[in-house]
Amino acid sequence: MPADINLWPLIGVLIIIAGFALRFNPMLVVVVTAIGTALAAGFPIDKVLATIGTGFVKTRNLPLIILLPLAVIGLLERHGLRQHAQNWISSIKSATAGRLLIVYLAARQLTAAIGLTSLGGHPQMVRPLLAPMAEGATEARYGKLSQKVRDKLRAFSAATDNVGLFFGEDIFVAFGAIVLMTTFLKEAGIEVEPIHVALWGIPTAVCAFVIHAVRLRRLDKVLAREIAEEKHNAKGEQA
Repeated sequence: MPADINLWPLIGVLIIIAGFALRFNPMLVVVVTAIGTALAAGFPIDKVLATIGTGFVKTRNLPLIILLPLAVIGLLERHGLRQHAQNWISSIKSATAGRLLIVYLAARQLTAAIGLTSLGGHPQMVRPLLAPMAEGATEARYGKLSQKVRDKLRAFSAATDNVGLFFGEDIFVAFGAIVLMTTFLKEAGIEVEPIHVALWGIPTAVCAFVIHAVRLRRLDKVLAREIAEEKHNAKGEQA
């Protein structure tokens, strides 16, 4: 390794790891990491503050884009969005949590594959609609659910959104990661068209869908067994 390489800027990696491991505020961790990395790289403090200020000015409208939809979703939740979603799915007798999540997984992957990544997401879809619907479908079959079962359903709902988005957007030819990969390969002397990288993402997306769909099919059986055990244990304690 050449002696003139400065490894001190890598301290930002340690700050990120330590900050998230200690559960500090993510925004604070990112800011401290940026400042620490810049100072370790030899940037003067006035240049660091100027760069942060410039970035803030350029993106000052971004919080409005994020916060306004969240405010609308919060207002809808306050007026019973979650309850209406639960009541509606409960009226469908054949609905189960696993079947519902498989349908959502397919829709999430297909829409992400054509670039519509904002149609889903944890704040705007999983929390107010998908998770309550999964709980409602399960509650319609087995009655009142324990907190453990509700947490499992919420975790699977969030995971389904993640899987659908992550492997679906890799098929979209204008996805940032595809552009990054083709640019990197081009600099290395390997000419690859973005459409070819996107097409090779299809087998991976199909495999991800099949694997997660199998897990969701098993979810119904696991829930039935866990709920039956909880009811059996409750009867034993009462006796």
